[in-house]
Amino acid sequence: MKLSPLRALALMLAAHSAGPGLAAATAAAAATTATATATAAAATTATTDAGAHATADDLDRLMALLSRRQHGEADFKEKKYLSVLKQPLESSGVLVFDAPEHLEQRTMLPRPQSVVLDHGVLTMQLGRRKRTLRLADYPQLAPWIDCIRATLAGDRAALEREFALGFSGSLDHWQLRLEPRDAALSSTLKRIDIQGDGGAVRTVQVQQSDGDRSVMSITPRE
Repeated sequence: MKLSPLRALALMLAAHSAGPGLAAATAAAAATTATATATAAAATTATTDAGAHATADDLDRLMALLSRRQHGEADFKEKKYLSVLKQPLESSGVLVFDAPEHLEQRTMLPRPQSVVLDHGVLTMQLGRRKRTLRLADYPQLAPWIDCIRATLAGDRAALEREFALGFSGSLDHWQLRLEPRDAALSSTLKRIDIQGDGGAVRTVQVQQSDGDRSVMSITPRE
């Protein structure tokens, strides 16, 4: 049976443990990172449309705004909806970002675990179990994990290598939709919706093609 990226990471972290665990580094993001009431209702505007110039300018301004932050910490709450489970997996903890290549997700509940993305190397730890892998060796996982880091870093070039970008809203309240360009990736990942206010990312929703999804709400620490 082919595993989705969400299930694959869950199994990596949860092997031989009391229950499944998943961290998207995003978030990875990033990663990969919304409350249950958050919605992607705003229409996505492609940069190839007739009014593309204003949208492209707004996206450039957003990337510039995001890139100004060199360090950030935030509390997160995440729900993961997997078809193999009747109830969503819930977790919470802290996200730490140091521009441009370092992203940490430190999960406190329901059990301590961590996922660290640093210069393309992903380190996952659950209890005494630790696993390190290079994202370059896992092309089916790398884009949707690294997209959270790239968004936080305001790295538009990195995002556009793997995704078609759709920007809607304003700089005060914006949504960025990421849809895979590669057919192989799109067979497992349908889209990623990231919402924010100004230079702060507030929600990240990852929608898998098989129906599995994760929803993360983020509260920056002042």
